[in-house]
Amino acid sequence: MLTMRFIQVLLLVGCTQSLAADFRVGIVNTERILRESAPAVKAEKKIEKEFSGRDQEIKKVAKQVKDIQIFMEKEGLTLPDAEKRNKERELANLNMNLQRMQRGFSEDLNLRKNEEMSVVLEHANKAIQALAEKEKYDLILQEAVYRSPNIDITEKVLKYMANEK
Repeated sequence: MLTMRFIQVLLLVGCTQSLAADFRVGIVNTERILRESAPAVKAEKKIEKEFSGRDQEIKKVAKQVKDIQIFMEKEGLTLPDAEKRNKERELANLNMNLQRMQRGFSEDLNLRKNEEMSVVLEHANKAIQALAEKEKYDLILQEAVYRSPNIDITEKVLKYMANEK
């Protein structure tokens, strides 16, 4: 009876090992896909172009703030009180406007980046699925605490995404 149980365990272990030998696993570094893939680079350039005008406007207002601050540091003590109050009010208004512009810019930029990156992720998922089917992977993971270079297929996914139109 004990011998029969032992033989069953050995057979089970042998079958499991032969099944494991045919089991293909791949790992994809999602952060790298979002940073280096052709669609991600294209999306980043698109967003940069889309927001460059607002960025220049913010830089212009920031320069005005800095110029007034420098002027006040140099000439503030010699200015008449009325002119000094006007410059301080102008500086305060410009600072509030600058902060409002920066907040809006940041919120809009983050929203657009999220929109574009979701499109890139969708594209990446399709590429991963196509590669899995083509190369007969049983399991592909997108996140892992540790990934062996032997099963990291990120480079394949990047190439697939670059060649796909």
